[in-house]
Amino acid sequence: MQQQIRFCTSSDGVRLAYAVSGTGPPLLRAPHWITHLEHDAAVWGHLLEALGRRFTLVRFDQRGCGLSDRTVTEISFEAWVRDVEAVADAAHLERFAVLGVSQGAAIAIAYAARHPERVSHLVLYGGYAQGSANRNLTVREREKFDTLGKLIELGWSGWDTSLRQVFTMQFIPGASIEQVRAFNELMRLSAPAETALRIYRAFGAIDVREEAPRVRCPTLVMHTTRDLRVPFEEGRVLAGLIAGARFVPLESENHLLLENEPALHGFLDAIDEFIPRVKAGAATFEALTAREQAVLEHVAQGLDNAQIAARLALSEKTVRNYLVAILDKLQVETRAQAIVRAREAGLGKDAR
Repeated sequence: MQQQIRFCTSSDGVRLAYAVSGTGPPLLRAPHWITHLEHDAAVWGHLLEALGRRFTLVRFDQRGCGLSDRTVTEISFEAWVRDVEAVADAAHLERFAVLGVSQGAAIAIAYAARHPERVSHLVLYGGYAQGSANRNLTVREREKFDTLGKLIELGWSGWDTSLRQVFTMQFIPGASIEQVRAFNELMRLSAPAETALRIYRAFGAIDVREEAPRVRCPTLVMHTTRDLRVPFEEGRVLAGLIAGARFVPLESENHLLLENEPALHGFLDAIDEFIPRVKAGAATFEALTAREQAVLEHVAQGLDNAQIAARLALSEKTVRNYLVAILDKLQVETRAQAIVRAREAGLGKDAR
């Protein structure tokens, strides 16, 4: 999987690492537990590649995790929502779909409710409106929540995977030995134990029951029928809180969908039906200003900066500045890559 890793700064100065991959209309994945941009592919690769064939996928390591700043003062739901705002702005996303997985579903809901002008579609998978510590728990369920927290404290770090494997069996009980090992390792790499415990307690306190009814964009909610990590009923409740939300049950016991299982194909088929397909790259070209489009047209014709400056009555420095902005918005690194993208979109025909 090819990706471009970049950095931006959230409202409180925390540096966030985000990655851009794939082509097509933009899809921003809200932050969730257990990610590392450099190591995700070992566990998430099949899903990331499938989404990259459909969308320009933007995802990021939440604060305290992966390549983002590891030492942070605040870990909270509100901070997570602000981080989505920071990444969306840094990636120059104007109107886009949002994917929320697990606790990322609640974060995606809050962002969509607060920024209705920017979110075109909302896709929620394996999510919930109330964190586990916020539900009406029995004494036994409360003990289970506290016990899992103790397992994080004692077993998240280090080479002994025995305690982490409890979480792995909740996330992917149908996994192969290789997949189990990869997930155990990703947990260790994603965050130190003390940070993982803070995150666990923070998402246990999530409650978006008041914000969910304020979501106005088309919404797709999916949940596996035998999910061991987040009960199926939580997905049903979540879908019922959002007006007009479509609910798709997926037959599986896995919280994280594995490669080649039928539920993964059902997940992707539902997204294909839900989000209109557009020609690859069309959405990113829409982000260009009229002047940037004019510069790109001349670039696609094969003109150099001096020739473009003469044609458009600009200075060469101004053309260079426009080109930097164009490369960023098209999410490419070189002029040659921009020319390929532009010609695929039909620009530069006069030169051919």
